[in-house]
Amino acid sequence: MIELQLQVASQSAQLPDEETMQAWLNQIGVDIGDASVGIRIVDLDESAELNNQYRHKQGATNVLSFPFELPTLPDDLGEAEVSLEHFLGDLVICAPIVEDEAKAQDKALNAHWAHMIVHGVLHLQGHDHIEQAEAEQMETLERTILANLGFPDPYLET
Repeated sequence: MIELQLQVASQSAQLPDEETMQAWLNQIGVDIGDASVGIRIVDLDESAELNNQYRHKQGATNVLSFPFELPTLPDDLGEAEVSLEHFLGDLVICAPIVEDEAKAQDKALNAHWAHMIVHGVLHLQGHDHIEQAEAEQMETLERTILANLGFPDPYLET
């Protein structure tokens, strides 16, 4: 099961509720086990700022993924036990972009929200779509997870 840590910093009135997002994460978590993910839902300005700061790209984007990296611990901890929760990382999702994309692609808004969350969590797990083979593998995983959630193939042209 993936625990959701949700922050809403968006004015959008068309967001999926927390229980729905948690249900989507539970489906993804079947193959992951116990973990947690932070999701921050933002508007255009914050998305654009983060996209510029971390990806050096102008403008807002649909989803940004920030995988958790375990900090280097000092050698002088001795026998002290360090227990860290299995934290996958954070997703920042831009509500207006998701809404605009769903409309432009003639997709149900909830289906597109689910796709963005699935897509982002797969990035947190190390999946990518830069190379063709990686993209095919990631898209296959997305299709499978979304089908298990009852959503259509997000890559079919409408």
